[in-house]
Amino acid sequence: MARRFLAVFAVALALSQSASAKSWLDKRFNTDGTVRTGYDASGQEVVMLNLNQQSGAAGFNSKEQYLYGEFSIQMKLITGNSAGTVACFYLSSGDDEWRDEIDMEFMGNSSGHPVVLNTNVWANGDGKKEHQFDLWFDPAADYHTYTIIWNPENILFKVDNLFIRSFKRFAGLPYPSSKPMRLHATLWDGSYWATEKGKIPINWSNAPFVVSYRNFYANACVSGGACHAGSDRWMKKQLDAAEWGTVKWAERSYMRYNYCDDGYRFRQGMPGECSRY
Repeated sequence: MARRFLAVFAVALALSQSASAKSWLDKRFNTDGTVRTGYDASGQEVVMLNLNQQSGAAGFNSKEQYLYGEFSIQMKLITGNSAGTVACFYLSSGDDEWRDEIDMEFMGNSSGHPVVLNTNVWANGDGKKEHQFDLWFDPAADYHTYTIIWNPENILFKVDNLFIRSFKRFAGLPYPSSKPMRLHATLWDGSYWATEKGKIPINWSNAPFVVSYRNFYANACVSGGACHAGSDRWMKKQLDAAEWGTVKWAERSYMRYNYCDDGYRFRQGMPGECSRY
């Protein structure tokens, strides 16, 4: 009996140590709303954001601020009818009108329709730079990895191993380069905007809505501190020919909206970068 107890205790201790080693939420983030945690079979911490009509939005927000870096996380989105919901992974300098922000926003869908990934960049309060894509897989069936690379020359958006967008820095045009930003993950009611331009609101009878996050990674320059080892890999990163090929593939096959094609929206003139790509 004692030997069996010791064996069980050793397994439990090993699992506890594995989970502790891979725990990232409490160490690096503060939370808002209904946020639950658990561990998968491999010991990875899983963070679940929960949204219902009573609890309101949920999220986690980094304790540190960053100025450039590579950030990624694995997400499994809401199953079934998620219309009206918005799940996010993004960087932001704050809520003021002059903020910088880099967004990956997943706009909920009616059952059977694709989830739309909205990518956007704000610089000194200048936004409206959206590229939107229909995801080419079911993002609720399994985890997928979403990555933002932010350096002095460009901002890169990546889904799994495929780059889908490069937002370049051009002389004389706004670019996020001086304001430290916190990293956020949120789940909220975007009924006014998210699905078919707000035509389909949240159906609260489907609540609670749950988005799961795991395997968070950041290699970044902390505001007021040093850059992590290995930062040269992303600090100088620009797309090569093959990676530009995946961007063109995503644009050709799955792009739903490109702000540079929206002459009606920009009747006073297109944003300056649109003519430089």
